[in-house]
Amino acid sequence: MKHPYDTFTIPTGDFSIALDETGAIVATAFGNVDSLKEWFPELQPVRDRAATRVAREQVLEYFAGKRKEFALKLAPAGTTFQKSVWAALQRIPFGVTRSYGEIAAELGNGKASRAVGRANGTNPICLIVPCHRVIGADGSLTGFAYGNAIKQRLLEHEGALS
Repeated sequence: MKHPYDTFTIPTGDFSIALDETGAIVATAFGNVDSLKEWFPELQPVRDRAATRVAREQVLEYFAGKRKEFALKLAPAGTTFQKSVWAALQRIPFGVTRSYGEIAAELGNGKASRAVGRANGTNPICLIVPCHRVIGADGSLTGFAYGNAIKQRLLEHEGALS
């Protein structure tokens, strides 16, 4: 199955969005579409940018300081556990951070912080599913697939870093 994608410019550079056949977002990436090809090697450019208009607008509103939550149809592929972690990420409010251990405790297993970290690291819908809001227990900016410089910039934008 072909997945249409769109790439547009945000303050950190390019941002790419891939959709499924229903128009739901299956993946996003900081940078050009090449970083999405890991998940979807059969990507093709959208024929009509109207398919990604709402997502583009919401991402740009986020960076303009006009949006704190996304209201988009998402369809990430993953295990039941991964999806539970990604749902927990979506409950982290704008401007707030959580540790891997706090997410694990929220999910009912405080000892599962490493598993939460792995699920967080495989989140295919970055920014919209805010994996950047998860930090180390000591407050450190732990691994972010697109680099800690972008993670820091996102958290500063949200006012989450003091």
